[in-house]
Amino acid sequence: MKMRVSSVQYHLHTIRSFEDFATQCEHYIKTAQEFGSEFVLFPEFFTTQLLSIGSEQGTSLTINELPGFTEQYRNLFTRLAVESGMHIIAGTHVIHRDGKLYNVAHLFYPDGRIGEQAKLHITPTEVHEWNMSPGEDLHVFDTDKGRIAILTCYDIEFPEIVRMAKAKGADVIFCPSCTDDRHGFHRVRYTSHARAIENQVYVVVTGTIGSLPTVDFMRANFGQAAVITPNDIPFPPKGIMAEGELNDDMIITADLDLSLLYEVRERGSVTTWRDRRVDLYTDWEKENIDG
Repeated sequence: MKMRVSSVQYHLHTIRSFEDFATQCEHYIKTAQEFGSEFVLFPEFFTTQLLSIGSEQGTSLTINELPGFTEQYRNLFTRLAVESGMHIIAGTHVIHRDGKLYNVAHLFYPDGRIGEQAKLHITPTEVHEWNMSPGEDLHVFDTDKGRIAILTCYDIEFPEIVRMAKAKGADVIFCPSCTDDRHGFHRVRYTSHARAIENQVYVVVTGTIGSLPTVDFMRANFGQAAVITPNDIPFPPKGIMAEGELNDDMIITADLDLSLLYEVRERGSVTTWRDRRVDLYTDWEKENIDG
């Protein structure tokens, strides 16, 4: 009933090759492995670092060229997951499908399988500057440690989608994010706390740090990793099990006890999941069963 998770405050800086990117990622994986982690989370849009490599002609790469790294990205993290024996939520990577760009979170299993969850809520910048399209389906993922969901950055700001993930049985929400200022960072952080309280789940969040001077809209990053809990007696009073130092290159690690979630859902100071007024609003558990 326990899982050990690590969350990476990924440092963005200009690199010269895919091998530079792979070396940096492997460093974080090996660090998490040394702590005995079973899950490791990378942030949203961390693969935009690959755009800083530039073209052979010395020109800048754009978001439209990021899908060109997809095969290398998938091969890298498949290998790292298999070799480390960990579940790797390798942030998000932009893929090209049916003539559209999608911002897709990837879950790499230790047995070589790959799960995908496209970002469902797209920010104005993603729409107008990068021409991103929203995903259409919410997935939950079964692991040998429990059922999880992956909701990316802006997704966590919408209560309904986390209700749906909890109704599908997810006990842990992994939230890769990427925010460029304090306003965006605190929107994601505060709503992560709200979702943990509303649904009595764990939320593991992280963001990018550093800067990519040659990559549009990635020149500024403000981030911090955190492991967030419900606010009740078995958990820390502030609902923070672990958090990193703001904007530092680092990794945090914590143990999640799923049995404590079941305990507070039944006998907590408040029982927010059980006390939903489904006579007044949608019962996503019933919708899930009927569906």
